[in-house]
Amino acid sequence: MSKKVLTTPIKDEDLKDIRIGDIIYLTGTLVTCRDVAHRRLIEEKIPLPVDLKGKAIFHAGPIVRDLGNEKYEIVSIGPTTSMRMEKFEKEFIEETGVKLIVGKGGMGKNTEEGCKTHRALHLVFPAGNAVYAATKVEQIKESHWKDLGMPESLWVCEVNEFGPLIVSIDAEGNNIFEENKVEFNKKKEEQYELISQQVRFIK
Repeated sequence: MSKKVLTTPIKDEDLKDIRIGDIIYLTGTLVTCRDVAHRRLIEEKIPLPVDLKGKAIFHAGPIVRDLGNEKYEIVSIGPTTSMRMEKFEKEFIEETGVKLIVGKGGMGKNTEEGCKTHRALHLVFPAGNAVYAATKVEQIKESHWKDLGMPESLWVCEVNEFGPLIVSIDAEGNNIFEENKVEFNKKKEEQYELISQQVRFIK
């Protein structure tokens, strides 16, 4: 099986054959963008200082080394919980044209709708690999909103085959976390019934 690499700027047709559970890698522009940046854009109506159309964001609060003269280096960049951005993500996708949202854990209906309507993906970067992820960042090209502090600033990174990234929501709005919940709950109920026949006081 060939390695699937998406390179920014990403177009709608680049996503048409990608499905939940697929593993992809990203080359190009990846911008760290989490809670406060989402709130600034959606609630405070403050335009983002970086163009995200066709690009990717990372729900992450990196550790960054200041090299002086406006030069920076990523030391560690691990994902933060994507669900915190759930209430903003549909509108965020619509307003920015972002194509990939990378984070930790699943997202819900709001993001499903945003991905389906505007042809985008949510992807999961495996937790616990923040130092490894930093090795895939070739450089920090720009930095914005540093008044928010290091974790919440917008760090515009150039990455090379950043991943592995597991597709959790595809451009059709399918959600692997929600589908797995249905399947796992079904199995759980089946096991409850089986155990209850053998240990009567449980149910």
